[in-house]
Amino acid sequence: MTTVLDLKGVTVVRDGNDILDKVDWTVDSSERWVVLGPNGAGKTTLLQIAAALIHPTRGNATILESALGKSDVFELRPRIGFASTAMAKRIPASETVLDVVLTAAYSVTGRWNEEYDDLDVRRAQRVLAEWKLGHLGDRRFGLLSDGEQKRVQIARAVMTDPELLLLDEPAASLDLGAREELLQLLGGYASSPFAPGIIMVTHHVEEIPRGFTHALLLSDGAVVRSGPIDEVITSEVLSEAFGVSLEVVNTGGRFAARAS
Repeated sequence: MTTVLDLKGVTVVRDGNDILDKVDWTVDSSERWVVLGPNGAGKTTLLQIAAALIHPTRGNATILESALGKSDVFELRPRIGFASTAMAKRIPASETVLDVVLTAAYSVTGRWNEEYDDLDVRRAQRVLAEWKLGHLGDRRFGLLSDGEQKRVQIARAVMTDPELLLLDEPAASLDLGAREELLQLLGGYASSPFAPGIIMVTHHVEEIPRGFTHALLLSDGAVVRSGPIDEVITSEVLSEAFGVSLEVVNTGGRFAARAS
C-alpha cells in the first residue's frame, strides 16, 4: 500500500474567494474514495488538483510521490487516469471507439500520425471488452448513447494502467438502466486488488458503487468529514453538510438518501 495523494493545508483562491480551504487529505493505493458535497463545495477543484491540472494557492499537494510545483506535470499526468465531461468534449465525434481508447497511450484525443503496435491494439480491445464495449470498436464516438460514452471515457482512463484513477460524476445524466450497468462495472473494478487508488466525485449517494471504501464530504470548500464510508455517509453527517434533514439507508452496500 502506497500513498497516491497527500494534501496538506491545500487552499485554492479565485477572485478573492476560497474555493478550497485548508484541505488535509491522504489517499492510499488500496482505497476507493467518493467525494460528495453541495454545488459549489469545491469538488471539481479538488479533482483538478488531484489530476495535476491546477496548483494550490497555498499548501502542499503531492501526487504519486511528486510534489506539485517541484515536478514535471507532463511526466506526472500520464500516470493518472481521468474521466470527465470536459474530457469527453475534447474527443472528436467522428473518432472510432477503438481509437478513443487507443490514443490514451499517447495522452492525445483524436487519431493523427501516431504509431501503435499490435500490443497497444490488443490492450485497447481487451479493455473495451472488460467494459462491455467490445462490439462497438468501429462505432463513431458521437453516435453512442450517454451510457456508452461514459463507459468509453472510463475505458480510455484505464487503458494505460494508471496509478491513480479520477472519475468526475461518471453516472451523471444516465437513465436508471445505464446507471446501474455502469455502477455494476465500476463496483467490480473497484473491488479488484489490481485496481489503482480511485477517487470519484458525485452529487448523489445512490451513484456510489459497491466496493468503495472511503468518503470525503466537502462544504464551502472545507472538509466536513472524511474516513471509512460507513462513518461518513450517515444521516447526521449528510444533514450537516447539505443543510437539510436527511435519512440515509445502506442496503447491501448501496446507499440511498431522502428528506426525513
